[in-house]
Amino acid sequence: MIKYIIAPIIGGSLGYLYYKKIGCASGTCPITSNPYASIIYGSIIGLLFAS
Repeated sequence: MIKYIIAPIIGGSLGYLYYKKIGCASGTCPITSNPYASIIYGSIIGLLFAS
């Protein structure tokens, strides 16, 4: 049960780090140009890894 709470938090953190460090310079990338989209996408991936 706890892994379903921690995994999306870790995934969201990694998504934000991906946005901050790599990101999209031109702003045309749909996921990496927006920090909120990166966090949500990372959280979903983290949840998939946990299940």
